[in-house]
Amino acid sequence: MTRSILITGCSSGIGYDAAHTLRDRGWQVFASCRKAEDCVRLRDEGFVSPRLDYEDADTIRTAVAEVLQATGGTLDALYNNGAYGIPGLVEDLPRAAFDAILQANLIGPQDLTRQIIPAMRAQGHGRIVNCTSVFGYAASPWRGAYIATKHGLEGLTDSLRLELHGTGIHVSLIQPGLIATKFGENSGRELEKWIDWRRSARARDYETTLLDKSRGRAAVARLEAPASDVTRKLIHALDSPRPRARYRVTKLAELVNVLDRVLPTRATDWIIRRVT
Repeated sequence: MTRSILITGCSSGIGYDAAHTLRDRGWQVFASCRKAEDCVRLRDEGFVSPRLDYEDADTIRTAVAEVLQATGGTLDALYNNGAYGIPGLVEDLPRAAFDAILQANLIGPQDLTRQIIPAMRAQGHGRIVNCTSVFGYAASPWRGAYIATKHGLEGLTDSLRLELHGTGIHVSLIQPGLIATKFGENSGRELEKWIDWRRSARARDYETTLLDKSRGRAAVARLEAPASDVTRKLIHALDSPRPRARYRVTKLAELVNVLDRVLPTRATDWIIRRVT
């Protein structure tokens, strides 16, 4: 039988690659997007594309209803992929910006997941895969808001995995390193929207480091991997009879994990300060 999956954040990058690959593999893919115009574009490509904006609870509720109506009340898998970043110092982050990114990267995914779980419980099986980041278990300057949400999603996912043990619903994390997507470009727009960097105590650092990176290719771009590398891990999480709790993607993600485990915090901080 055809399996069904709801994927968020499908307008480009990781979600877009996952939607196309899984459809090619025979899945019934519900490829959701935050913006209505992106949904229209994906519908033109042959997808069912409900609008789902994690910051808008009504769109979550209507997207779930649309998906379950189309499947007759079942859903084999949920892939919480959608997210964005707001680069900037923690001290420069307005409360409204932090509220927004928490809604988009943590509270919204939890809300969507809890609305899908009853259907998976009723059918006796399901796969929930949450996409976090290397920043879900490591820290870096200038990325505090994004890191806070991804650390939070990691903890929430670990608790959910323990709570759903024995139900037939498997829960996994995918932890990508640097992936070649529009994430950096989109983050640059969020910086300009939210951060009054010209009045920051470190305005010069914004201009010479963070803004330069957001306007062009970063020096670490050579470490980027294609979105298809993430999709390969997703396929294992969906297909394996015993999916892993965590899937790290890229050598960078593996290296950071090792360094975090074996080095003292002072040494790790020293390294991070010199490469970021």
